[in-house]
Amino acid sequence: MGSRYGVTIRKREAKVLKVQRAKHSCPVCGKKNVKRKGNALWICKSCGSEFAGGAYSPETAIGETSRKFLEGTKS
Repeated sequence: MGSRYGVTIRKREAKVLKVQRAKHSCPVCGKKNVKRKGNALWICKSCGSEFAGGAYSPETAIGETSRKFLEGTKS
């Protein structure tokens, strides 16, 4: 990307890019082989499953909260 001015902006950008480019665990097979394909589009290199998530990470904080809530109401 390449923000130019301000140390705060550069640090924030570096933090976001580190999370975005890391390998994440797949919700289907569980392997740590999920990479970002596009904006909010993620793909697992092992099982080939494609799913939507956040722009910079496969699972957003709101998505995680709602998943936990739904798991709690199943019992």
